[in-house]
Amino acid sequence: MREPVELRRQRILSVVQSRGAVKVSVLAAELDVSVVTIRRDVEELTRVGRLRRGHGVARPVVDTPEPTAVPAARTEEPAGDGAAVALVVPERHSYLYETLHGARTVLEESGMRIALHIAPQSAGAERPLVERALADGARGLLIAPRWRNARSEELDYGWLAEVGVPTVLMERRPRPGSALHALDSVCSDHWYGTHLAVDHLVSLGHRRIVLAARDDSPTARTIRTAFAEIAAARPEVEDWSIVLSSPAAVPGPGPQTPGAPAEAAPDPDPDPDGDATAVDLAALLRERGATAAVLHGDVDALMLVQRLAEGGVQVPRDCSVVAYDDVVAALGSTPLTAVAPPKAEIGRAAAELLLYRLAGTAGATGPVRRTELLPTLKVRGSAQPVPTPED
Repeated sequence: MREPVELRRQRILSVVQSRGAVKVSVLAAELDVSVVTIRRDVEELTRVGRLRRGHGVARPVVDTPEPTAVPAARTEEPAGDGAAVALVVPERHSYLYETLHGARTVLEESGMRIALHIAPQSAGAERPLVERALADGARGLLIAPRWRNARSEELDYGWLAEVGVPTVLMERRPRPGSALHALDSVCSDHWYGTHLAVDHLVSLGHRRIVLAARDDSPTARTIRTAFAEIAAARPEVEDWSIVLSSPAAVPGPGPQTPGAPAEAAPDPDPDPDGDATAVDLAALLRERGATAAVLHGDVDALMLVQRLAEGGVQVPRDCSVVAYDDVVAALGSTPLTAVAPPKAEIGRAAAELLLYRLAGTAGATGPVRRTELLPTLKVRGSAQPVPTPED
């Protein structure tokens, strides 16, 4: 399903307002559309007074300090002769770009140079980038591997455990007992974030809840597992189910996560080309008598809310919704209540931990740290109490 024009423009506004001036080429790379399309969007947003347009750049209406934008190129070459910290993140991943910017702030304030590497979507893309960074003399590594499925994650365990420089994983928590268990990591407590979403809906009287979630990242898999555990343990929840939030939200080739819990409702069957068919969420809500849904992630959530409206289900009148990620959840025609992982804070904490390891001071070689930061719930009105019979 093609992303609606208005939603794409809302995403452009979100990026520009959070970063200041951003190159059109960067916006095109992050939103996975052509430069020509982004130029037209920026021109229209400028015409209606929501942006200002410069030479190849989109600027906010109110000037803000202009941080260096995430480059569209795969790799940003380190400048100068001093060693740098390598920072590796997936391409076209707005969630992790917020984490990247948090890390960059800390590293730049410390005077540390950054060698930024953007990993393409192909399997195993991070390893050659890390090897290149190490060959260029990188002193440390901050990395958020894509890990679309359990197999791709496991294939990275061996080499990533032996990079030979201080390394901190961002928003990734390796399997217990794996080669990366004893590697510094900083991530969000997504179990707690899922608990916030379910608890909020239960507090409003909802007893039948659907999770429409992705299944193509460690975060997605954690949310799905946590939801099944939390919903099954809450006596107030009478019925729950899990479906895919998007036909493209599947993990790709490779075995699924071992030990994944049984779900009350299975994901849609894949089509002959390997993509899951789009779920009719409105029909599912009616079939199960559900009054609420948790939707992961934001873009899928906004598009599902639009699809619900097309199916005659209005949010929040007919169905309460909590989104998960809070990257653009507030920008929909119906601003969505959302679980907000501390994305920028994850990057800052990871960078601070890496700097601590690099400092060489007493204790810098101390115990491995596995830090979790708790998400928060941003209430915006897309969830409301279940109507009583008198209503």
